Amino acid sequence: MKLLNKSLLLVMAVVLLAGCASHKHVAYFQNSNEVDLSKSQYLYDARIMPKDQLTITVSTTDDEAAVPFNLTVPTPYTANQRSTYSQAMLQTYLVDNEGNINYPVIGQIHVGGLTKSECEKMIQEKIRPFMAAAENPIVTVRMTGYQISVIGEVARPGTFTVSREKISILEALAQAGDLTIYGQRKNVQLIREDASGQKSIHTFDLTDADIINSPYFYLQQNDVVYVTPNKVKAQNSSVGSMTTLWFSATSILISLTSLLYNILKK
Repeated sequence: MKLLNKSLLLVMAVVLLAGCASHKHVAYFQNSNEVDLSKSQYLYDARIMPKDQLTITVSTTDDEAAVPFNLTVPTPYTANQRSTYSQAMLQTYLVDNEGNINYPVIGQIHVGGLTKSECEKMIQEKIRPFMAAAENPIVTVRMTGYQISVIGEVARPGTFTVSREKISILEALAQAGDLTIYGQRKNVQLIREDASGQKSIHTFDLTDADIINSPYFYLQQNDVVYVTPNKVKAQNSSVGSMTTLWFSATSILISLTSLLYNILKK
């Protein structure tokens, strides 16, 4: 009885220690009361990158003055097995590898590396000479097709389209359903390609609240977030494969033994 009680106590101690260890590996922002967040007091504004798609709207008091700068394209759709066109939509402008777009009337404009507001001001200055002196055009730039990918140990890996020009790594993980219990909180990797095509990899530790001060806290167009699996997942995968192999081998051995027994019995 004493031996049994000691065994039970030992098992309980192991379970409690495992619980403490797992909490340290799972909880986010464990040192939040020690981190200085004053450096994060700024408003992030995404910069235009190659392969971004932009919509540009020009508004003026004289509607006719804005027409040349608001190109539209018809949107095709199928009805009764016949192709037709719906109401026109604004033209989108694809940023090329050099960071340029071809804009009506003005021609080629370099927008790569600019924020949305910087791009709006630049286009406003470039179109002003084509309008009446009293006209003050309002330019609105929007990024469309802003996508990021989240893969690895998350509940719903995939590529997500962002409806606004600002998303943090935490918001991206939330869209993917958060990390699974097998994801390494201390080894979340960000794969990024800059305007020149140079790739870089940056590592996040989600248990450290200082992640909020990271220059990579907010994601860019086409960023890939990868959550690496922990050792438990790798071991489970290995055990699962070995278990399947052992069951198959055992089944074959039993079948052969039964066959030999029946043959010898005769």
